[in-house]
Amino acid sequence: MRIHRIFCLPLFLVCVACNSGGSPTPPPTPAPPNPGSTDPCSSVSITGSRPPADAELSVEGKRAFIDGHNKYNVLDALALHRARGGPETLALREAITPAPRNADIGEIAIVQDEGDLIAPPNAFDLRGAGVRFTRSGSGYAATRIDGTFRATLGRQLQLGDDDSAPAPSQFGFPFYGQTQTAAFVNSDGNVTFGEEDRASTERNIARLLTGPPRVAPFLSDLDPSVGGRVFVNATTSEYTVTWCNVRGFDSPRTISTQMTLLPDGVIEFKYGTNLASLVDAVVGVSPGRTGDFTPVDLSQPGPNGGPAAIGERFAERHQLDTVALIRKFYRTHDDSYDQLVIWTDQPLIQDAFAYEATVANEVRGIGLPLFDASRDFGSGGRLRSFAMMDWIGKYPDDPAQKFLGENTTLSVLGQEVGHRWLAFLEFRDHTGARSDQLLGRGESHWSFFFDSDASVMEGNDIQDLGGGSFRTVGAVSRYSLLDQYAMGLVDASEVPTFFYVQNPINVIPSRTRESSPQVGVTFNGTRRDVHINDVIAVHGPRVPSAAEAPKVHRQAFVYVVSAGRTPNTAHVTKIDQIRRAWETFFRNATDGRMQAITTLR
Repeated sequence: MRIHRIFCLPLFLVCVACNSGGSPTPPPTPAPPNPGSTDPCSSVSITGSRPPADAELSVEGKRAFIDGHNKYNVLDALALHRARGGPETLALREAITPAPRNADIGEIAIVQDEGDLIAPPNAFDLRGAGVRFTRSGSGYAATRIDGTFRATLGRQLQLGDDDSAPAPSQFGFPFYGQTQTAAFVNSDGNVTFGEEDRASTERNIARLLTGPPRVAPFLSDLDPSVGGRVFVNATTSEYTVTWCNVRGFDSPRTISTQMTLLPDGVIEFKYGTNLASLVDAVVGVSPGRTGDFTPVDLSQPGPNGGPAAIGERFAERHQLDTVALIRKFYRTHDDSYDQLVIWTDQPLIQDAFAYEATVANEVRGIGLPLFDASRDFGSGGRLRSFAMMDWIGKYPDDPAQKFLGENTTLSVLGQEVGHRWLAFLEFRDHTGARSDQLLGRGESHWSFFFDSDASVMEGNDIQDLGGGSFRTVGAVSRYSLLDQYAMGLVDASEVPTFFYVQNPINVIPSRTRESSPQVGVTFNGTRRDVHINDVIAVHGPRVPSAAEAPKVHRQAFVYVVSAGRTPNTAHVTKIDQIRRAWETFFRNATDGRMQAITTLR
């Protein structure tokens, strides 16, 4: 099978510190499995072993946390596209198929799905089965095996939501040319080597590839704190981790899976038979920090694989192939846009409200690496980003109406468009150390406790009441001068000193650094002033400078019509209303320093 060079950004680690709220009482040891049972998890209670790891992070709060930008969305988009047929298949189809008829309506680009854009669900078909990964050259080959679990579960690990525990191997495990012993069992159905993984970012192919070396029998958002148990049995002859009846986050569904590493480098995955089990997951193995991925069908007898990371993504719902979509857009439109803004006629995003993916970056000094994957998307080098806004029906008719916390449709669009440049800035703190205290959720939004001047990139407009007291008084209304510096609109000399609040306490109502902005929150803490030179000390000056950077941002608003449907006139009218209001909002939000042109011609 051909290896797919997908494209990889340098790794950014996103960690979420969890407060356990005290030492939990160890749960009772599970009873021995029933004689003859092939699933020792059948005797393990699905009741949670301890309270959630962070009592302040509610279901709503976690949904807000995962809502939005993911630095690896472009990598995951390319992985999904190649898994559906690859660039060779697409090039052949484009060569023999006439270009689609340009059916644009006014200034809204219409792209029709003809079965080539929206991927159907990929059912989880490994229940009651097993998969063995054996070393093959510099990689692995996968072969279907029986699903009988190993009976000895070993000791239970105390894991909460988005949690990790060190569990070293008793032998040197050979993995992609490296010998591994420092293993970490992560609650989200995987084991990493060399470092833990507590991140709350999307559990997708990009997560499999770009993190540490990883073995993932079921990479998904799992929460052992509310259901199930996790065990490890580390001996000199095997290293087995079992997730027994572990529930998905905010879901009654569970998964039972077992992973075994053997001294000769063999990896085995086994799966329970519960027909109501979780179905959304990535299953595979990866050397970490890679952009090479070989998609495989793990339901086939095998062997199949390659020298790259290999795996399969299972999904219960339809998924939009954004690579195929954008390539199809360019078949009937000029390559003259910096960014595409995509709307759909059905809900297609699973773990976010909207998101942005930067496909190319030539700007230094803003916390992003230099890269260019625009040609993978069909652009000759102009395209820099796309904003996936999802189903137009979930937005209110009035684009200026608040509906998502403090957000309006226009501020949500402002955030996703802004991710082309923002918000990734670290700085040199008062001790001289590098700090990320300006950053909040996903390390790509401003911290709740950063006075961002009500930036659409989150944070808040924070009023200093004196005596170490503070209050939030504004949110999501503009691009601050710090934002505009990163966007290339103002010189460093025009950015005033800004501040964040260190060690906030007495936060009423309770909020964390990763929380979405909210007006009227009070708290105490230590004010820390930051100068733009402290940012430049970490990232270097912005290049190109404000004197050289473009001041016009060309965008195309794209409406994706599902197969078998015709464009919904009301949807098109609504998108066009947003488009018109957006041009004014963007101009005002940048203090008139930048113009968004959203016409197709």
